[in-house]
Amino acid sequence: MAKIRILDYPDLKLKRVAKKVTVVDDEIKTIIADMFETHYATENCAALAATQLDLPNPPAITVIDFSEQKNEPLCLINPEIIHSEGEQLEYEGCMSVYPDHLHERVKRAACVTVKALNEQGETIEFTAEGFMAKCLQHEIDHLNGLTYLDRLSPLKRERIVDKIRRLKK
Repeated sequence: MAKIRILDYPDLKLKRVAKKVTVVDDEIKTIIADMFETHYATENCAALAATQLDLPNPPAITVIDFSEQKNEPLCLINPEIIHSEGEQLEYEGCMSVYPDHLHERVKRAACVTVKALNEQGETIEFTAEGFMAKCLQHEIDHLNGLTYLDRLSPLKRERIVDKIRRLKK
């Protein structure tokens, strides 16, 4: 297993759309293992999408584990939201967008149903609410080339971009 570098905003690679996984083979399983290693080695990390990582052709994979003991790993391959309802407006941060400095309120669905493949290539479907629903939407956005900044109004986004410029100095 190997730790993979997490991309930092405004790296254009964060705009990549993940490639759909057609077969869960040894290469995909190695990427998943490396993603979990990176996730667990990164402080305060709830989840990571392959498109956040310095991978040449990131597959549509996200790894999630925000349990206190870091013992509830969840891997989703080709995840898609098949139903959503309600609304929540909660603060979000991102491992790729100055996680120690920047958080902003983002409007998301309060409840989502997701369909995906698990690590064994089996189809799974489940419904999530609250933090897990927010996390799933955030990670699926990454796989579609979006960051939470893309969900903000132009004015809020510009304020954050200005703050990033100041942080880089």
